Amino acid sequence: MKLTILGCSGTYPGPNSACSSYLVESDDFRLVVDAGNGSLGELQRHCDLRDVDAVLLSHLHGDHCLDLVVQSYARRYHPQGTPPKLPVYGPINTRERICGAFERWPEDSLADIYDFQTIGPGRVHIGPFLIDLARVAHPVEAYGVRISADGKVITYSGDTGPCEKLVRLAKDSDLFLCEAAFLDHENNPPDLHLTGREAGLHAEAAGVGQLVLTHLVPWGDAVRSEAEATAAFNGELTVATPGASFVI
Repeated sequence: MKLTILGCSGTYPGPNSACSSYLVESDDFRLVVDAGNGSLGELQRHCDLRDVDAVLLSHLHGDHCLDLVVQSYARRYHPQGTPPKLPVYGPINTRERICGAFERWPEDSLADIYDFQTIGPGRVHIGPFLIDLARVAHPVEAYGVRISADGKVITYSGDTGPCEKLVRLAKDSDLFLCEAAFLDHENNPPDLHLTGREAGLHAEAAGVGQLVLTHLVPWGDAVRSEAEATAAFNGELTVATPGASFVI
């Protein structure tokens, strides 16, 4: 499997990154996990938009899904014609969330552009990927995502506060892509995001091979987040950057 970071900024795009979006590839199948605002530009550096095979949304906050709005224009009005419908897997009301972002509800409810599929806790097959989903600690319906293919495993936290389900989901993953939006020893609200230290603790408890920190907010301190995680996790650790790729 190959993981490419398309966007890794939390809440809103930072000066150096779009919001959360990740390209996972295996057997010439391209799965985009989350479609945060601004990420469509980076995606086009790695493949033609028409070559994306499916999209999976961890949850429906704008910094994880709203580039599906602009991607619908790119697909509907492509000069070579509208490509086949793109499967979009997301929580309940994904269609309503995306259609509701337009100035007027699209007459076709985007049915000519996207094939919306509702996800929930459990397992789903998307192309060559076996995907396990677990509800995590966030104010809206949100999922951690475990992606298996080629005998390898990538787990993505989505957005979450401290969560034992996430530890179980990430158990023995080769790569753990984990959010670290908050800084330790701050007055952080509960059940919203992880600190770098908490991301490290989750990774250590899950026994993962490599930890990649993501969803760092523009006003944060990436150096401090990395140091917090390093103190809690004994394995290989990286901070996500746009365009970075990991082959496992």
